Amino acid sequence: MAMAHCTSLAEPYDGRLSRRLITFVATGIVFMLLPGTLLGVVNLLTISARRAPAAADAAWIQAHGHAQIFGWLGTFILGIGSYAIPRLRLSRDPGWIAWATWALWTAGVALRWAGGITEWHWRTLFPLGAALELFAATAFFASVFLPRPRAPQRTWRSSLLMIEAAAAGMVVTLGVNLAESLTLARSAASPVFPAAFNQRFLAAAAWGFIVPFIWGFGTRWIPPLLGLRKAHNPILLPALLLLMAGAALDAPIVIAVACVVFVIALRIFEPAQKAPKLRGVHPSAGAFLRSAFAWMILAAALGIVAVSAGAGFAGASRHALTVGFMVVTVFCIGSRMLPAFFGVRRLFSNRLMFTSLLLISAGCALRVGSEVVAYGHLSQAAWSVLPLSAILEMTAIVLFAFNMLMSLTTGTPYDTYLESLAWGKAVR
Repeated sequence: MAMAHCTSLAEPYDGRLSRRLITFVATGIVFMLLPGTLLGVVNLLTISARRAPAAADAAWIQAHGHAQIFGWLGTFILGIGSYAIPRLRLSRDPGWIAWATWALWTAGVALRWAGGITEWHWRTLFPLGAALELFAATAFFASVFLPRPRAPQRTWRSSLLMIEAAAAGMVVTLGVNLAESLTLARSAASPVFPAAFNQRFLAAAAWGFIVPFIWGFGTRWIPPLLGLRKAHNPILLPALLLLMAGAALDAPIVIAVACVVFVIALRIFEPAQKAPKLRGVHPSAGAFLRSAFAWMILAAALGIVAVSAGAGFAGASRHALTVGFMVVTVFCIGSRMLPAFFGVRRLFSNRLMFTSLLLISAGCALRVGSEVVAYGHLSQAAWSVLPLSAILEMTAIVLFAFNMLMSLTTGTPYDTYLESLAWGKAVR
């Protein structure tokens, strides 16, 4: 089956593409709620009750991490990328390949999670799941980047290069995952990656492809959302190269420098020069979006300290990045972008959006602070804060999921041409 031509983001939305994106997002939310967040809360309650970081089952901890990074964020990336990248490049829509990508990816993540939790035939499920994930990511890369664009998109050139580098980083990361899964299946006694490898692997996944994806789309979507002046384009790609090098070499200082350079390049913390394009979302979205980049820099700084200070700082750094930066960014940009891509006029509830952002930020702050204190044995009271942080974050994620669901089921359909045209102009 030939792939169909795809319209640009400034042209009327396509209902077929919208329904496909909804499938990806709904799948990501399921991974986020059940295998990811709920299992993470169970793990944290166990750790808090026994007051020992090693109290929770290592396989369960790694299954939770895989579901969050690959099951939730990875599925969102594949869905939004399959929807938006061909429209930005004015190239062919991947069509059935995108559906095959969804099927392979969903099956791969589910098998990986099930093998880690149940240990049922894990020597088969681990490498099989890893292979399916790699095939899905490779299909995604080939289908959205290899078709020749109809016309050059100069205004998106830097952004597309960043997104392409992120996709390549995703394929490489999943190749490493497959190699380690095969090694584990041959020689290990349980479905648990060695601690040192797992920590480096998660850092490489987070900094090596998820952050670059957010940066790539963010270079075009964040300035109009915040009303910022034109970015310093000449230093965007050097920031990306520094980030990718830091992730590959496991060099926290290089990663931290890259984060600072990117924030300067995009003028994140500079005053708005235009009216922010926050129509349809809570007006606090701009402040929360800026806070996400503060979390990113804090995560990089904690990563530097973790080299010599121990597990508490390493875990705090990872949580500041995955929740403080990634989740808050998804909540802010997703609440503005996804309803338009879904084909409805606006978000169901701005109040729910604000509440979810407030709760996720509070939960992340409590988790990062208490993890450093508790794991460092500086205060016994900090162990009691960990469950509270988990409950706040889980509540926030449930509210976000509910808001997206209600936006889909009760949202007022918009005039497809005028509304999508307005969104296309907003992000250019």
